[in-house]
Amino acid sequence: MGFQCGIVGLPNVGKSTLFNALTRSGAAAANYPFCTIEPNSGQVAVPDPRLDDISLKVKTKRTIPTTIEFVDIAGLVKGASQGEGLGNQFLGHIRQVDAIVHVVRCFDDSNVTHVDGSTDPQRDIDTIQTELILADFETVSKSVEKLRKQLKSPAKGIKECFEIAEKLQAHLDAMKVARSFEAPDTREAKEYLHSLHLITAKPVLYAANVAEGDLADLGASSEHVQTVKKIAAAEGSESIVVSAQIEHELSQLSPEEAQSFMEDLGVSQSGLDRLVQASYRLLDLITYFTAGVQEVRAWTITRNTRAPQAAGVIHTDFEKGFICAEVYSYDDLAKHETEAKVKEAGLYRKEGKDYVCSDGDIMHFLFNV
Repeated sequence: MGFQCGIVGLPNVGKSTLFNALTRSGAAAANYPFCTIEPNSGQVAVPDPRLDDISLKVKTKRTIPTTIEFVDIAGLVKGASQGEGLGNQFLGHIRQVDAIVHVVRCFDDSNVTHVDGSTDPQRDIDTIQTELILADFETVSKSVEKLRKQLKSPAKGIKECFEIAEKLQAHLDAMKVARSFEAPDTREAKEYLHSLHLITAKPVLYAANVAEGDLADLGASSEHVQTVKKIAAAEGSESIVVSAQIEHELSQLSPEEAQSFMEDLGVSQSGLDRLVQASYRLLDLITYFTAGVQEVRAWTITRNTRAPQAAGVIHTDFEKGFICAEVYSYDDLAKHETEAKVKEAGLYRKEGKDYVCSDGDIMHFLFNV
């Protein structure tokens, strides 16, 4: 089960620098527009102190974190929806990801070119959002015309989809994002909207990219950062503060050196860790663990996943032949220190096919194929 977050923004806002720090992959990052043409992608471990704690308590031989994939997408410019700056190609890349990390420039530096000549988060966000909405408007308009021709068809759901498409078209025409569109709560409506692969229907995390001096207070004194926070809050999105350049420098250091550097900067957690964790929440993902002497491992599932489907993340045979899951929670292990003591406390239980997994579950699956 793979989940992708696309990193988007205007050219020269720090996207590729941030991506390099996240993945340590050395993707091209330079001071000119469209340095990134083809999207780069990389798997990034999700920081989770519970995993290390479980490994210590179980005394395992190997620890494997869960991961999330980040995709570095080329900078968009005004007119991208009409093909400016290879815009159609880049917009196509965004359609393929599950969520968007929108990097917004919140630093002033005359040595780093800004495509519009100055730092203005409101303008920059509006530019990107306008292009994404226009791209979605074109997609929906084509769907409206196609459905209009099918209205006389006896096929079920055509009329309902057409009515939804017309309302969505008007919604986008008013320059509103698709994720704020209120659609009927029906299976047909959900399937139709999903089939459109609308960019502005995807959840968004805003990453305010700041200079080193604004990092210690996480941008509290920066007007640029406050602008980003207000925009995110108004649309129900989350925002975080990072310094792509500092994160890139941290990524070149040993863990001990990086920790010392962060202490000197006055920060307790790296921006990358906060970014990865926020992206995980953005996709509404949770983690369960498998724990044994040979291996402790974290697994990613979506919230409200049932036990058989969680087992299927490990192997499809686990889901097909699912019998039950033996379950206890990380919190119970943290309290009682060992699995044996968790059992003595009556907190180790068996769950069937209808069990909905919780974040932090430690699970062992019984199956028969």
